[in-house]
Amino acid sequence: MGQPDQTSSVTPLRAMSRAVSFAAFGSLLLSQVAFAQSASQQPASSGSAASQDNRTTYNAASAADESDDGTIPAANGTTANADDASQRLAIPDAQSGDDITGSILDEDIRRLNTREAPVDETPRRRAAESASTAETPGIPLGTFVLRPSVTQSINTETTKDGNTRQRRAFLETDAAATLTSDWGRHQLSVTSEGAWQRNISGEGEEQPSFKINGDLRLDLPQDTVAHLTAGYNFYREDTDDPDAIANATQQSDVQEFSAGASVQRDFGILRGTTALALTRSIYSDATLASGATVALSDRNQTTGTLRGRVGYELSPALIPFIEATIGRTLYDETRDSAGYERSGHSYGAKAGVEVDLGEKLKGEVGVGYERADFEDNRLSSIDTATLDASLLWSPIRGTDVNLDLQTSIQPTTTAGESGYVSHALTTTVTHQLRDNLVGTIIGGVVWRDYPTDSTVNDELVYTAATGLTWNINRYLDLTSTLGYELTTRKEGSDSQQWRAGLGLKLKR
Repeated sequence: MGQPDQTSSVTPLRAMSRAVSFAAFGSLLLSQVAFAQSASQQPASSGSAASQDNRTTYNAASAADESDDGTIPAANGTTANADDASQRLAIPDAQSGDDITGSILDEDIRRLNTREAPVDETPRRRAAESASTAETPGIPLGTFVLRPSVTQSINTETTKDGNTRQRRAFLETDAAATLTSDWGRHQLSVTSEGAWQRNISGEGEEQPSFKINGDLRLDLPQDTVAHLTAGYNFYREDTDDPDAIANATQQSDVQEFSAGASVQRDFGILRGTTALALTRSIYSDATLASGATVALSDRNQTTGTLRGRVGYELSPALIPFIEATIGRTLYDETRDSAGYERSGHSYGAKAGVEVDLGEKLKGEVGVGYERADFEDNRLSSIDTATLDASLLWSPIRGTDVNLDLQTSIQPTTTAGESGYVSHALTTTVTHQLRDNLVGTIIGGVVWRDYPTDSTVNDELVYTAATGLTWNINRYLDLTSTLGYELTTRKEGSDSQQWRAGLGLKLKR
């Protein structure tokens, strides 16, 4: 950086000496330029050596003659005069690419994805993270990074349905992993998680689950981004599910296969999105207390949904949008076990706004309308107004509030029933109590709203849970959970469930 302007007067003698110095310096610069130009016309075998000698002589002369003037940082960590820097660009042998910016820096500018941090090394230019939020280094696998974790816990559960009470203690093993690519363009991410339970005392149904999802993002030209997705989900139906088999010792195992593709493109201030999603559901037999089984293959189905959205960018933080969806559901069997044709169509539309205020607030809110029609005339159509929201709010550093509100139509296979409307609200609050201690509180409610002509009464499901995670070290956590669920019905007995657990989580 140059020296600040001086306000004191300059004597004639000092002014004259400076003028002579400037003239001598200018003559030296001109001679160096002329010599460099003549050297560039010589054969290639001697041109690089002459140019290197010129740069060495010039740097030495500049350092000797201009030591009293202002200096600027040079690329090699020394200092150089501002005129020196501009003169270097005029030398034919000077490199305007890697020698100035560095090839690694140029490659980072071209990358659309942030580089994965080296194993056991703090990422460059990243603020220090607390023990509870720091990401594990992971396991490098070629151009991918794998981050696995395993949690082993011991749990107790008490279930009360009317006058029936069940208790059980069980071991649960939870495994999760993320696999992320480290490419300059495009990105492939795969996430998976699963749970396996084994009763060690008491009675109660075990609830295994597993799911894996992959997302390939393609960064296409002209502000276009495409996503190709695929997934698999396995779970066992809960005894409180409306379609669960009464008095069954083991409910149906459900397998869901999904695939999808979407394309998003910016047209100036307009943003358009088109998406196609396919889901295949397969149901196994349920087992009764007597050992007999109930076939549920009539519930197997395939659903396809086409969605289109157009957004108007008022600002990068505020994008209003309109969206329309159309879907088709086909059951494997034309008629179910009760003789009803369950296949049908669905339609939906909504308007809302996307919000992105950085770490403080992001997500979207939308209101609309949804309708489902069935091929069997005996099954009445279901329609409802919808209110959907997905917001992540951070009121203060270390505290995150996740609000999720979803309205959906849930078909049923109960004889003579079309289904119900599900209104689900879930709120999750996480707070960093200490640098290595995080507390979590979850609260939610689900309203199963059946049509007025239905013989099934509405249900309300309340859930509440809390948990603590203590980071013992970078790779080991101690976890504890406590949860409660209450299902109320206008007719029939209510059901309750308590659950508590303590576990260790190993991560890499």
